[in-house]
Amino acid sequence: MMTLLIITGPQGSGNHLFSKIFAEHPDVNGWAELRDTYWVGHDQEPFADMWRDHKLVKLYPWHTSQYHVTSISCPYRDNGDDTWPAYQQFISAVQEVGVEVKLAIIGRDQNILAYQEQRLRDRVTYTEFLTRLPDLTQYNPVFLSQELAYLYKEDYLRQVSAMLDFPIAYNASILASDANAKYMQPIDGNWLDPLIKQASSKHTNDK
Repeated sequence: MMTLLIITGPQGSGNHLFSKIFAEHPDVNGWAELRDTYWVGHDQEPFADMWRDHKLVKLYPWHTSQYHVTSISCPYRDNGDDTWPAYQQFISAVQEVGVEVKLAIIGRDQNILAYQEQRLRDRVTYTEFLTRLPDLTQYNPVFLSQELAYLYKEDYLRQVSAMLDFPIAYNASILASDANAKYMQPIDGNWLDPLIKQASSKHTNDK
């Protein structure tokens, strides 16, 4: 059965990262432009026009592949304005043409999300996405983590593929450079450090 995987989440949570990952598999019709270009605006995403006008779903050549993937931020920028995806209407339109819909909700550290959204959008929006979450859980989504992808790489991607029953190319080169690293700064210490070190030392000596 033909399947469409929808990847969605707050702005900056990893839409481009996971779009690249899924587009790498030869059996998946995804955001192919991201294979050669590091970043492309969401107005160039293959399904962008269909998110705006759901009538276009019927005109899409679904028969070209068994597996399709689309990615959309929530909210996303449309002509400079924050726009909220009409999930239910879009999903219904896809189901009406006989295509199965699967949903993956991506996440990222909430502090990093707040920093990035404030820097790029002048306001924090992930909290607004959380208010839409109850409407999305009815589709039994799989939750994806940018942090787990960078940490566990191929092992994580294999698990995601199994959970979604959707093909993924286990290409760790996409995950070679951690996009979170620029936000991380070491601290001098924490008030709990001496206690932890003492407990660890005792445990070692007891052996």
